[in-house]
Amino acid sequence: MGIVVNSAFDAGNIDAVSAIDSDNIRLRIRKDHQSDFLQWFFFRVSGVRDRQCRFIIENASETTYPAGWENYHVATSNNLEYWYRTPTSYDNKTLSWSVTPKTDVIYFAYFAPYSLDRLANLLARCGCSNGVYVESLGQTLDGRELDYLRITSQQPTEPRHAKPQVWCVARQHPGESMASWWMEGWLLRLLDKNNAAARALRDLADINVVPNMNPDGSFRGHLRTNAAGVNLNREWAEPSLEKSPEVYLVQQRMRQTGVDLCIDVHGDEALPYNFIAGTEGVANWNDDRDRQLIAFKRTLAALNPDFQFDYGYPRNQPNSANLRFCSNSVANTYGCPAYTLEMPFKDAANRPMPDVGWSPERSMALGSSFVDAVYLAMSDQLIA
Repeated sequence: MGIVVNSAFDAGNIDAVSAIDSDNIRLRIRKDHQSDFLQWFFFRVSGVRDRQCRFIIENASETTYPAGWENYHVATSNNLEYWYRTPTSYDNKTLSWSVTPKTDVIYFAYFAPYSLDRLANLLARCGCSNGVYVESLGQTLDGRELDYLRITSQQPTEPRHAKPQVWCVARQHPGESMASWWMEGWLLRLLDKNNAAARALRDLADINVVPNMNPDGSFRGHLRTNAAGVNLNREWAEPSLEKSPEVYLVQQRMRQTGVDLCIDVHGDEALPYNFIAGTEGVANWNDDRDRQLIAFKRTLAALNPDFQFDYGYPRNQPNSANLRFCSNSVANTYGCPAYTLEMPFKDAANRPMPDVGWSPERSMALGSSFVDAVYLAMSDQLIA
């Protein structure tokens, strides 16, 4: 039985250069469509039971973030349900790893993927809960719906601005699939009728959620761009229906609801930590906002020790904000706290779990913790 490498499925990305010898399976990652970004991969290999296999990604050094391969272990699964890590070696040119599968088929990915089918199931489940309204904001360039949830305890006749508005968006960069796992944890905790913090938050504020800002890029197996090769998190200053309808449509709804707190969920290829990047560079930043940011980080670290605030991006200098970024744009437009959450593709170095690294389960748990942190923020009970 021959070895077959395939990625012709949702989020798949790899080109097989050679798969004749099990100990020399050579691969290349494809670029995003109409873009030079490349790093995400997801593929299956069949015909490998009990065969010693060595996989080599030939163009690892040509990827967008080659530092991402340092201390990186590849996400591996035999059943697409449980993902574990396989150690890799990076020689500043190629990325390689070796396994002897006990199953006929094995899967490898840059991070555990989150399929559009799973998202559809999650949306259907959420839509059956009281006070949850699932809408389409419009269509993407590939004709997919841009799904949006409004979670509220208000009556339909009440004005939208009667309560504070919390916004949460994820997967602007489609290769950052940990953001979708985070979103599942966030939504399921929000809709847990037995959870006091979730009920209290829904009483305090309306929750507006776009669980996947970039379904086209997610399906195509892109790292950072949509169907037009556009990085959505660089489009917030001047989005267009022609290039970035996803941002255009979300901004349109934000103008209708207003924004009092915004969380934009991402992953970082190189840094092995969970952290928040603030918006200190916006023109309307002040001491109160700075205290809010510090308190939010401290609160979240106390709620979930997988989060930390010692490592992350440098603070922005005053009046240096790039308003093409989501968080900066929202903070500048609405004068509100706007946070970019970054999670690792590797492991959380402050609390490592080498067998699984940073995982779907840990991402979901962090999303769940944000319910408590946002509740405390909206009720002015953050740790000082």
